[in-house]
Amino acid sequence: MVIDPGHNGGNAQHTAEINRPVDIGNGMKPCNTTGAETNDGYPEHAFTWDVSNRVAARLRASGVAVILTRPNDTGWGPCSVDRAAIANRAHARATVSIHADGGPPGGRGFHVIEPALLAGLTDDIYNASARLGTDVHDAVEQDTPMPPSTYAGSNGYQVRSDLGGLNRADVPAIFIECGNMRNATDATLLKSSSFKDQLASAIAQGILRFAG
Repeated sequence: MVIDPGHNGGNAQHTAEINRPVDIGNGMKPCNTTGAETNDGYPEHAFTWDVSNRVAARLRASGVAVILTRPNDTGWGPCSVDRAAIANRAHARATVSIHADGGPPGGRGFHVIEPALLAGLTDDIYNASARLGTDVHDAVEQDTPMPPSTYAGSNGYQVRSDLGGLNRADVPAIFIECGNMRNATDATLLKSSSFKDQLASAIAQGILRFAG
């Protein structure tokens, strides 16, 4: 299993590198971005690193081998397509990319991003990715106080064709935007250690349900 902590702590100091265009399969996009942050400065990269390690610990405790796409929160990158390649090379059962959104301040909630059906790119993982997305979505909705998104996608689901981490995946792949960092209520949860424990347990349970 590959867990992908979104962004990286050094991205803001390496803008030339992360702005470099990469081929996501149906176009070109920057290698990576700096990510979002709460209004009081808690960065997405720190949130994703924290939650990803909590998810990994729970999966490993259940006997699952886990690879993280970056070793710490002080470097830059990897590019989105390179993150997908890590899972592809490992022939991972699946890959889950952990994020937190920077949406409109009045919008709340989490949403799971699934790959669009793209011939020659995602057609081999499309159905399995949808099953993975449902399992993770349902676990987060049932076992955490974060509601499905009120502003992105529908009922906590969104399909996108513009993400290299999905387009370039050869294993089932989803992103989860765990909440809206720009919303005050969500931000309070996203900064809470107890919520991050709940969230990590839910994501891990969704992954285990899929893998089982």
